[in-house]
Amino acid sequence: MFDAFVIAFSTYSRIPMPRVEWGPKAMKFAICFFPLVGVAVGGCALLWGWLCQTLGLSGLLPAAGLTALPLLLTGGIHMDGFCDTVDALSSHQSRERMLEILKDSNCGAFAVIFAGVWLLLYTAAVEAVTTPRALGILALGFVLSRALSGLALANWKGARPSGMLQAFADAAHRRAVTVTMTAFLLLSAVGMLLLSPIRGGAALGAATLVFLHYRHMSYTRFGGITGDLAGYFLQLCELAVALALAFPAPLG
Repeated sequence: MFDAFVIAFSTYSRIPMPRVEWGPKAMKFAICFFPLVGVAVGGCALLWGWLCQTLGLSGLLPAAGLTALPLLLTGGIHMDGFCDTVDALSSHQSRERMLEILKDSNCGAFAVIFAGVWLLLYTAAVEAVTTPRALGILALGFVLSRALSGLALANWKGARPSGMLQAFADAAHRRAVTVTMTAFLLLSAVGMLLLSPIRGGAALGAATLVFLHYRHMSYTRFGGITGDLAGYFLQLCELAVALALAFPAPLG
């Protein structure tokens, strides 16, 4: 289990980890620890919010930090998938050609454009996250998005027989992953609702809509999910949570 934990953090974060053997037993349970990467990212977001409040920082700096921290902690692995996906979708090519574009390491014009749009919208949204409760919901959103992504990996069809996501899916103990992801999903959802029934509910609703879009888009356009599509979902889900928190609402 320790090896599985290390594999999950080594793959989906840039947090230093000890070297372990990537054996089949460890790979089987690695995805079970994926939401814990979200716990680490959310914890750093809470720490940054506390630091900004303690130092009296204002303006764009707190929001810029909340935008940069997840990208720095994950090494941009999910943003890379987002960029590859929007490049493929914007090409309006056949399914086979779009899958080839996902594997292309070159960055297209649409990737740059939509990455800029994402960064602009996310920074503007988190600038409105000014209360501890709203920041707590945002932090739980990092766990929620990864729990949903893990559920999809364990239960949805892959678009191709190879690739990093498919390697994890093939090795995963599907029942263990499904049960673990469901537990993380319920815990994060309950936490968001306890912090604020209105804003927490709005964030959950936004994440659910993105999850449904992910399922429909992946199956109709690509024939299943891939690692890049999973990254696309994660970035879109976290943006949706932040935008849901940007609208003023009573926190009672």
